[in-house]
Amino acid sequence: MEGRVDQYAVVGHPVGHSLSPFIHSLFARQTGQVLSYRLMDVEPEHFNERVSEFFAAGGRGVNITVPHKGRALALADELTERAWRAGAVNTLAVRDDGTVLGDNTDGVGLTQDLVVNLDLTLRQRSILLIGAGGAARGVIASLLALAPQRVVVANRTAERAAALAAMFAGLGPIEGCGFGELEPTAFDVIVNATSASLSGELPQVPAAAVGPDTFCYDMAYGRGDTPFVRWARELGCRDAVPGWGMLVEQAAESFRLWRGVRPLTAPVLKALAGRAGPDGMSGISASN
Repeated sequence: MEGRVDQYAVVGHPVGHSLSPFIHSLFARQTGQVLSYRLMDVEPEHFNERVSEFFAAGGRGVNITVPHKGRALALADELTERAWRAGAVNTLAVRDDGTVLGDNTDGVGLTQDLVVNLDLTLRQRSILLIGAGGAARGVIASLLALAPQRVVVANRTAERAAALAAMFAGLGPIEGCGFGELEPTAFDVIVNATSASLSGELPQVPAAAVGPDTFCYDMAYGRGDTPFVRWARELGCRDAVPGWGMLVEQAAESFRLWRGVRPLTAPVLKALAGRAGPDGMSGISASN
């Protein structure tokens, strides 16, 4: 229909804190795209119905955040390999033939931030990934694709960490263990993929894992430093940052999937730096 504006949304519960509308509006302005992007607060029991209605009314795509990433799998007619490996979907795109593609852009969002924005070398580096939940699962394949020396998944429950590592064993050197089983040696990079920062807590990682050359990254973000970032800096790490860059990079990948062009992220990161962050901690879910 002439004059119709393509509709997009981020779906979560709660979702009022989301910065996705702000981010995607900047992407659209930068790339000359005409679209509408809004918040959809949907309770779990209504997720399938509400998203299906949105698509039926002409919606072209949605970002999915907590607690719906697992449910979104069922709405996709086809999954990308990275969504299949992650076992979760954070982006749904309606294609020209009406079918729905499910993707997960969390992993590429993380590695793009680490390698491009933060200028880290991960090849032949030791990486400690804290946590064995969905956030960790969503980024392992992307980390292994950069040929690290090894990835160690550490979790409060050792069996869960070992099981997650086994799922990705064919992609590269990975192992899983409990926090207490970590060797007393410093890692090159530590990525926190737990929800600890959301509640102001810290994962039980031995201080010996952090050395003067260790780069620490919290997939969470919020107003000011997260507890994990403060902890890492107090231990004298090389640097520690929250996951604002991952938030923007995963959004740029979703935008590329929808619109066929990947926007520049540096201007958006600069705009976010000048804007107050949301109250509380958020961001483990990449589509916020």
